[in-house]
Amino acid sequence: MYRKYKEIVNYLIVGGLTTLLALAVYYGSVLTFLNPENKIELQIANILSWIAGVIFAYFTNRKFVFESKEKNRIKEAGKFAGSRVITLLLDMLMMYLFVTKLKWNDKIMKLVSTVITTIANYVFSKLFVFKKKKEEKVEE
Repeated sequence: MYRKYKEIVNYLIVGGLTTLLALAVYYGSVLTFLNPENKIELQIANILSWIAGVIFAYFTNRKFVFESKEKNRIKEAGKFAGSRVITLLLDMLMMYLFVTKLKWNDKIMKLVSTVITTIANYVFSKLFVFKKKKEEKVEE
């Protein structure tokens, strides 16, 4: 059963660890030195958590989830970061609308936003970043 769903199971594990790291950075930032009620500081906390998550996620997704054989790691990392910028913008928009404008709880909204962006990140990674070449598919 694991072999059949290996990629998804590994993505959920790696995604869970990435989420924990990103949330730790976000919560650590807003509970110590950034004020989530200030719209600029809210987004700074969001970006700091994003940076930590993207760095961790690239290496773990490359090795454990998609088992990438791409030799040009710079190009691959660039595509990975680029796709994550799209979901960062989605995350920032959700935090701005729901926390800054609608005054919802930032900690709860960050969890909701994280679930939505995690799903989008998997789709982007699978379809655009770590897509397997025809020769790799044949070897499987």
